[in-house]
Amino acid sequence: MDHACFPSLIGPVTAIGEVLVARRQTLAVAESCTGGLLAAALTAVPGSSRWFEYGLVTYSPAAKQRLLQLPDDLVSPLRIVSEAVALAMATGVRSLAQASIGVGITGIAGPEGGRPDRPVGTVCVGWMADQGRTRTYVFPGGRDDVRLAAVAAALAGIQDILAATTG
Repeated sequence: MDHACFPSLIGPVTAIGEVLVARRQTLAVAESCTGGLLAAALTAVPGSSRWFEYGLVTYSPAAKQRLLQLPDDLVSPLRIVSEAVALAMATGVRSLAQASIGVGITGIAGPEGGRPDRPVGTVCVGWMADQGRTRTYVFPGGRDDVRLAAVAAALAGIQDILAATTG
């Protein structure tokens, strides 16, 4: 993939990379509903290997348990799309990669899978650095719209963390 695949994301990714390199920090991500799109956006910028450790696509509950050490109670069907799971994913990937920042994304990109209390477009993002942060979004549009919006939200959260810390 090249810059043309992620034109609206290149600026934020470049800015994130510059700060991480200057601070000698690293980033790792664990994705579910975005299916690796965040990792693809991060690696679309040349030189990202200096600050991006890796990305895991943990799509199934079993993968979340095996790779990220999520406990049984978090991977139940009623909790799998939750801020608790997103934060546990971020914490797990950060620990596994020994990265400065971990990001976890879980959600329902659609077109199926929604419920009245958790409609299609619901995405939970977790960020773990010195402290954990989470946020739930409900994005409009089709599957591709939801996935791209989730990636943009994850990047905005990373930028917020970097702006709030001095390294």
